[in-house]
Amino acid sequence: MGRDLRGRVAVITGASAGIGKATAEAFARAGSRVVLGARRHDRLERVAEGIRATGGEALALVTDVAEASQVEALVGRAVASYGRLDLLVANAGIGYFARVEETPLEVVERLWQVNVLGTLYAIRAALPVMRRQGEGHVIVVSSVSGKRGSPGSGLYAATKFAQVGLCEALRVELAGSGIAVSVICPVGTSTEFFEAAAARGGLRVEPMGPVQTAETVAAAILRCAKRPRPEVLVYPPARLLVILNAIAPRLADSLLLRFRRRLLGSRLPGPP
Repeated sequence: MGRDLRGRVAVITGASAGIGKATAEAFARAGSRVVLGARRHDRLERVAEGIRATGGEALALVTDVAEASQVEALVGRAVASYGRLDLLVANAGIGYFARVEETPLEVVERLWQVNVLGTLYAIRAALPVMRRQGEGHVIVVSSVSGKRGSPGSGLYAATKFAQVGLCEALRVELAGSGIAVSVICPVGTSTEFFEAAAARGGLRVEPMGPVQTAETVAAAILRCAKRPRPEVLVYPPARLLVILNAIAPRLADSLLLRFRRRLLGSRLPGPP
């Protein structure tokens, strides 16, 4: 059955759409009290209102995770309102698709600020609260791109690898503290992620391979919250790519070459 989530307090970033929205709704249905952060006020409030309309408890606070003070305020709102923080779902993230050498440096900086520093700010705000309680659960939404980089998403993958490495270190640092750390690695998800990435000026691409719904990913996050696991690959066959990349990286490269040609076309030369 796992941990009962009724009455638990969960902070969720990037909660106005996609995986964050679906996760907020899933936790609320499980009886958790959710505190939602995102940049888009109107959409964020609609999510919170929808949860309250179905009998759940939800608070919303406009939050840009690239600003440490705003993330601290989000966590502070949860503690001030409910007296504790049981779950942090660090989900906010952005993407960009282009060759490494063609990705503008300002885009690289923004990717790092949101995906990596935004995750770090949330964790650093949550950990003192969880340490005082003697328990808690940090859940970071990364990507299968954090296990194997793909052509056209090198800088995005770098931020996702950083999240995975951060969680791996934290699990050991927090051993015996009562605080669990999990990283969630979805494959392509049917959200506005790819459209938003293209709007930043990069390549317009569609997810390759299996595509999951935001609700599928949210269900995996909910299961992990009930039974904490170090790492969750939401699409289990993706583990084969991870293993292949570890033992035969050249073969993994050759498989991704087909993807490179479809994505980037003739602008890239063939392998030597």
